[in-house]
Amino acid sequence: MATLTEAPPPLAPTAPETKPPRRRGRWTPYWLLLPGMLWLLVFFALPMIYQASTSVQTGSLEEGYKVTWHFATYWDALADYWPQFLRSVLYAAAATVLCLVLGYPLAYLIAFRAGRWRNLIMVLVIAPFFTSFLIRTLAWKTILSDGGPVVGALNTLHVLDVTSWLGWTAGDRVLATPLAVVCGLTYNFLPFMILPLYTSLERIDGRLHEAAGDLYARPVTTFRKVTFPLSMPGVVSGTLLTFIPASGDYVNAELLGSTDTRMIGNVIQTQFLRVLDYPTAAALSFILMAAILFMVTFYIRRSGTEDLV
Repeated sequence: MATLTEAPPPLAPTAPETKPPRRRGRWTPYWLLLPGMLWLLVFFALPMIYQASTSVQTGSLEEGYKVTWHFATYWDALADYWPQFLRSVLYAAAATVLCLVLGYPLAYLIAFRAGRWRNLIMVLVIAPFFTSFLIRTLAWKTILSDGGPVVGALNTLHVLDVTSWLGWTAGDRVLATPLAVVCGLTYNFLPFMILPLYTSLERIDGRLHEAAGDLYARPVTTFRKVTFPLSMPGVVSGTLLTFIPASGDYVNAELLGSTDTRMIGNVIQTQFLRVLDYPTAAALSFILMAAILFMVTFYIRRSGTEDLV
């Protein structure tokens, strides 16, 4: 009983509450981001704002331009140059499909079958970057010249008969036709398709292919059910990196095409540098940007993947 009635031992004194130590360097990430943010502000945001104000101005180069909020410039530009917009989308889409058809097998070969030749093939893929974009495009004028070996081979195989019927070439001539422009776009932007595809394919675990084989899946079924779905991030990234710059390109249409193959980039260049109609050129630029943004957003949503390489 005496033990039960003893008073409980005194509680140990509690330590005074202390504030958690202040983390050092919590502003370091923001300081690291500051140069990049300033770069985007000075060389991207401010020019965009300036071009937006230019698109709603009226006047002339002699009298000067003033902001009058003349939004009709957008409608007039679209009404006058919608064929060039449509042509740019069609050429860019054709080049993107060709890049995917040509680039996917090569990226698959590098990722799974190249072995010790992988590095060499990768160097050959990026080798066009070692020369100027302009030089690469001018080289295609020699490749597709009238009477050259490429045109002769296409005539022998009667390929030009089909392309002429489709309206992509003119008789026995390839230069100054839509086919020449699409060939130039495909060649210049093919590495932008191969590199994301290779990166995506390389991430695929080879044991998944072995598991598919253990389940008696044929190679075609394995590709359709395993390889291609897992490589969709690379497909989406590659098609975006190809389609976006190709739709605004003007070098290939200028050097390999004619007045009938002018793309919207050629129109914008002419309005800026020759006609000196700055409001129309700025309005065309914003219409192109809005159209590409809409198509890219729709494409990403429909592709079923948000993981991009």
